[in-house]
Order: sequence, then C-alpha cells, then structure tokens
Amino acid sequence: MASLKRNNRRSALKSLVTASLCAPIAVGGQAVIEGVMMRGPKAMAIAIRRADGGIFVKEGKWRSFGRKLTFLKWPFIRGSVVLAEAMINGIQALNFSAQEALAGIDNDGKRTNADNLSNKAIALAMLSSVAVGLCLFLVIPHLASSFLLKILGAGGGVRSFAFHALDGLIKMLIFINYILLIGRMADIKRLFGYHGAEHKAIYTYEANKELCIANAKGYSTLHPRCGTAFIMVVVFVSIGVFATVIPLISFSGTGWYVTGEIILTKISLMLPIAGIAYEITRLADKDAMRRFAAPLIYPGLLIQTLTTSNPTDDQLEVAIEALKRALKMENDQSID
Repeated sequence: MASLKRNNRRSALKSLVTASLCAPIAVGGQAVIEGVMMRGPKAMAIAIRRADGGIFVKEGKWRSFGRKLTFLKWPFIRGSVVLAEAMINGIQALNFSAQEALAGIDNDGKRTNADNLSNKAIALAMLSSVAVGLCLFLVIPHLASSFLLKILGAGGGVRSFAFHALDGLIKMLIFINYILLIGRMADIKRLFGYHGAEHKAIYTYEANKELCIANAKGYSTLHPRCGTAFIMVVVFVSIGVFATVIPLISFSGTGWYVTGEIILTKISLMLPIAGIAYEITRLADKDAMRRFAAPLIYPGLLIQTLTTSNPTDDQLEVAIEALKRALKMENDQSID
C-alpha cells in the first residue's frame, strides 16, 4: 500500500511538471506579507489583503537590466542577472507589503502610512541578505566539511569529490532546518499559505482555465519553476563545479590563509554556477529535454512541501487578482 501511494505521488508530480512546462507565457511570482506579487517579462502586480478585508493592488514595471544591455541576456550570463533582478524587485515588493501591513487608522478614520524604504536602505538589505546567505550556505558548510573529514580520517581533503558532496549535503541540511525553524512562526505560516496560493493561481493560468477560486483550488501547491527548485539545482551544480575546478587551482599558504583563499574562490564561482543552473532550468522547458526535467526538479518539489501550505479561499483570491493585473499589464503596449 505504501509503495502504491509513493508511485501515485511520483506520477502526480511528473504530470505537474509536464503541464507547467507547456505554459503559454512564462509568469512567476513571490509570496509577500499578506499578499502575492505576480510578474511577467515586463510588468508586475502586488496584491495585498488589507486589515479592512479589501484587496489593494500596486502595478509597476519589472525592472530589468537586460533591456538596456543586451549582452546581459547571453547564455550563462543571464542567470546571474535574472537572480539579481528577482532580488531587487522582490525586496521592493516585500517593502510595499510591509508598509501596507504596518499602515494604521488615525482618530479620524484615515489610513496612516508607514515609512517607505529608500533605495539606499534597499541596497543595504540586499547586501546584508547576500552576506548572511554566503556565510550560512558557503562558509559554514565548507568549514564543517573540513572538520568532519578530519574526524573521519578521510583522505583527499578539499580536492576530493567526497568533500564537495558532503559540502552540498550540509548546505541542504542547513536550508531544510532553516525552513523548519522559521516555519514555526505564525506570520511565516501565513506566508507559506500565500506561496501555495501563488502556485495554484499560476497552474490555473497555465492550464488555460478561467482564473477563479473554484478552478485554482484543484491544483497543487508545488510548482517546478519555483525559486526553491532553482536553489536545489544550484546546490547540485555547485558540487560538480567545485569538485572539478578546485583541484585544478594551486593554492599557496597554509592553515586559515589557504582556507580563506579556497572560500573566496568558491564565492567567485557562485555567479557562473547560478548561470549554469539557470540554463539547466531553461533547458527543462525544451521538448527534447522534458523527460529529463522531472528528476532534476523532483528534489525541489519535495522541499516545497515545507515552504508551501494549502491556502484559504481569501488567499487564493489575492493571488488570482495579482495574476490578472500582471497579465493585463503585459498586454499593455505602452509598457516596454
């Protein structure tokens, strides 16, 4: 019985992958505080559920570096650019949702707005996020792998494949435990509900069905183009790149000095790694590569069982409204 359930689940996930890869145009999104941001290639819409129960939507252009500098669209370069664009637009969407969440009502019954973040504050938030991310998912796994291999008495050190496989495993464990830890917070649980609503709304659109709550409720909260799936591809690619490149480099010095050299080398390799991971994700959209997509995406779908939850009807309503407004803007010829 257990085996049958596993097989049914795998078949369902493969069907979801195939369906999503047939999307009419690529749309994406992000859960924000009490809302969802939806985007197309050139526009985005952020829908927020206000305290009074109403839905407020902010529309805007999707900020893209590639529109002005075409070389940023070249293969293996565009992946890092897309990642940076997602961070910039995503933090702005989170800033807007935080303002709406903190807005109050004064004694005259009028809305009071929270302070807006300046561009400098947004840049500082991005740099802080990158620094924390590099520490959690690059420096700590590297040091932990060195420590564990010494305890186990395994040879080869940082030039061995075993070192980098262990490094990747530790990254995944840190990521999973981080999600489990923050997932205990009430606000994050709400965020996971909006994350699930975002995926259900996108599935409904990709199936060419009317965007309504009744249709969206029938779809999964797991989506193969989610950023969580991309993170898992980045981890797998980093194992291969580090195991290939690091042994080819001659590092000078000893002790902490050479450890610092290796960590800086790994940091410098993250941009090409992101570029390769992005190209793999794009290849998964090609018909000829479709049958290879499911095994690559499957680990990311499993992780999404931690970062999404079944949304309420009011959360689905918000996600659908955001997607409708984003699609409307995509068809606006004045936006280029």
